[in-house]
Amino acid sequence: MNKIIIINGPNLDQLGKRETNIYGKKTLLEIEKDCVEFFKNDTSELVFFQSNSESEIIDQIHNSKKFDGLIINAGAFTHTSIAIHDALKIISIPKIEVHISNIYNREEFRKNSFISPVVDGIIAGFGTNVYQIAIYSLKNL
Repeated sequence: MNKIIIINGPNLDQLGKRETNIYGKKTLLEIEKDCVEFFKNDTSELVFFQSNSESEIIDQIHNSKKFDGLIINAGAFTHTSIAIHDALKIISIPKIEVHISNIYNREEFRKNSFISPVVDGIIAGFGTNVYQIAIYSLKNL
């Protein structure tokens, strides 16, 4: 696995500021640095993208065919976006859905993911380590 894109959805740019009791105190930039540091002796390239815009996320998914794998934390779009589901369904690279919190241990509406049926795996509930776990998992699919 040489090139991995990690896509983050709405409000994830507010990590470290919002609901730290659920999402922790690390910012998205700190999470990205942790991932790069953890895999620094690896030859893989990690590309990070974040947007609060559903259309920008969909465009990024469409353009991800040049990558060997995709990790997505679609945030609230996980529970609402059939459009992101359809975009993920189009691409044939390995895909992993991640969530910092355990979405199945939260509000009822968070237990439904439109993304889960079109990805190869789901990692949730391990805090910000879900990103590193997902990178490791993609490399071993």
